[in-house]
Amino acid sequence: MAKLFTRGDRRLVVEALGDTRAVFILGARQVGKSTLAREIATEEHPAQIVNLDNKAARDAVLADPEGFVAGLRRPALIDEVQRGSPDLLLAIKATIDEDLSPGQFLLTGSANVLRNRKVSDALTGRVEMIRLWPLAQAEIEGSSKNFVDALFAGAPPQVEGAPRGREALAGRLVPGGYPEARLRTGNRQARWFRSYLQTTFEKDLETIGDAQKLHEMPRLLRLVASQAANLFVPANLSQKLDLDHRTVAGYVGLLETIFLVKRIPAWRPGLGQREIQTPKIYVVDSGLLLYLLGANEERLMNDDQVTGKALENFVAMEIVKHAEWSEIAPQVHHYRRGRDEIDLILENRAGEIVAIEVKATVSLARKDWRVLEKLRDKRGDAFRCGVVLYAGAQTVPLGDRLFAVPLSGLWA
Repeated sequence: MAKLFTRGDRRLVVEALGDTRAVFILGARQVGKSTLAREIATEEHPAQIVNLDNKAARDAVLADPEGFVAGLRRPALIDEVQRGSPDLLLAIKATIDEDLSPGQFLLTGSANVLRNRKVSDALTGRVEMIRLWPLAQAEIEGSSKNFVDALFAGAPPQVEGAPRGREALAGRLVPGGYPEARLRTGNRQARWFRSYLQTTFEKDLETIGDAQKLHEMPRLLRLVASQAANLFVPANLSQKLDLDHRTVAGYVGLLETIFLVKRIPAWRPGLGQREIQTPKIYVVDSGLLLYLLGANEERLMNDDQVTGKALENFVAMEIVKHAEWSEIAPQVHHYRRGRDEIDLILENRAGEIVAIEVKATVSLARKDWRVLEKLRDKRGDAFRCGVVLYAGAQTVPLGDRLFAVPLSGLWA
């Protein structure tokens, strides 16, 4: 029997159902949306369950969405809501406008159906959206600790005796976080990813499809993977694809909409400056990234270019997940100013920041945290904590509010 995981988002969903009329769990295929929603609809928030993968239910929605919603016993879970027409969400909107009671609808969807402007505008303020990503290492290990909250408290995990070096990375990065993919290894896992992407492109891009050259999407995704953890500059990809850079930007937006890639914006002390800075781009799962790069465990261990890219991508997505579950719910950024770079900057609503640098090495030198020191000194009390996540064995203080933390601190 497949192992069941306690999702960090579970608390967020249950809390949202307590004060919001409808809650929408969004995420890629095969990340466990249906499993999570059904557990909640069976335990914390009992609800009628309808799956629109079922043809009879789907036909009823398409024939008469208003009548379908009117006939539901509420609370109701509607699984795979994108399989119905946009009119289904408009019918839900009409229902929750008449009845303001919280927790009436729990929805799941693989493609971001709210890309439809008419639907998005209608549901704004009525529906809370919660993103579900592939499993984080903390979820896999059953840890309830939140790494981001610990850093904002100035108390990073105190780790001793962690696995050292690249051997400690392969068992984390190669399996990735898709529950089904984790059940496979080697060529069997590669075949799963190939089928997964084919289904995602055919089904989800068709659902939201406003692209004219969808056959370019697999190649574009591979090119994005080659640029993972780097600045996203559409012009750098457009020539390779023989597409206009604006088209490339739009297509990457579609890849983000179906939860295959994630852009992280730049951070600057001035709010307005952030909007004109270049984002970084990541693939949402380390196993998927390695598949797209054509890299196996041996190459991860021996090819420095693959190791560095895969590790930074892995850490960035782990931090994105922890930030979403965090009590603080900070925004996630990267930082580049002149020759100074920091992989990740987290900022809370009070303007306090945490800085994270990622290194694949066992030992560190002063240069590895020099930019953290500079930012700490510049930001003063607003700088809560800076860490270098590395492949060493124990947590080591590096100075005032600065620490080296083993990678296992993300799930310890």
